[in-house]
Amino acid sequence: MDTPIRTALRRVPAGGQALFPAEPAPRSVPQRHSVRGQVLRALRGALASGELAPGEVYSAPALAERYGVSATPVREAMQQLASEGAVETVPNRGFRVAGRSPRDLAELAEVRAALEIPALLRLGRTLGAEDWAGLRPLAEVSVSAAALGDRAGYAEADRAFHRALLELTGNRQLVEVAADLHRRAQCPALGSGGPGRAELLAAAREHGALLDALEHQDLETAERLAHAHLLGR
Repeated sequence: MDTPIRTALRRVPAGGQALFPAEPAPRSVPQRHSVRGQVLRALRGALASGELAPGEVYSAPALAERYGVSATPVREAMQQLASEGAVETVPNRGFRVAGRSPRDLAELAEVRAALEIPALLRLGRTLGAEDWAGLRPLAEVSVSAAALGDRAGYAEADRAFHRALLELTGNRQLVEVAADLHRRAQCPALGSGGPGRAELLAAAREHGALLDALEHQDLETAERLAHAHLLGR
C-alpha cells in the first residue's frame, strides 16, 4: 500500500528532488508540526531502506535541500531519531546514522519477545477468531511490500501489524514501549545491506501464519511462531 510519503520518497534521486509532489498552492500554510511529522516518516523510511547508510553523516541543511523543505523540521525530526538511538549528533556536522551491532539487535529482539509473547498468549486465551480477522489486512499489506522488495514499506507495515496486535491488550504503556523497541530494532545492522526480498517475504508470511494459529487457539504453535518471528529461532 502506497502512502504519499512512500510515493514521494521513491521520487527522490541521488541528485535531490522535492519531498512533496508538486501541487497547487494551498490556501493556508501547513502547521510546522505536520511537516515535521511527514519528514520524520520519510526519514524513517530512508533509514529502513538503506537510503541513509549506517556510519554516514548527514547535515540538516543538505537533507532539507534534498527533500525540498526547510532545515528546521529536518533538525527536529533528526533530534527525535537521535532520542530513539537511530542517529547520533555530530557537533558542527549533523547526524551520523547509527547502525546496530549483531549484539544490539539480539538484545532488542530478546526484550521485544519478553514483552510481546506473553501478551500475545494472554490474548490467544481470550479472543475469538473474529478478533484476529481484523488484523488480516495489515498482514496482507506487509506481504505486498515484501514481495516488491520494499524494505521501507515492509518496515512500516510490520510496525503497524505489531502495534495493532498489542493494542488488543488495551495496555497503552505496553503498546508505546513495544513500538519504541520495534523502531530501534529496525535500524540497519552495521556492515549489512539489509534484508533481501526473500527474507522480507518469509518474515511477512509469518504474520499470516501467526494469525492462523491464534484463530484456532493453537497457543503452542503461536508461541513457536512468535519466537521464530521475533528472535529468528
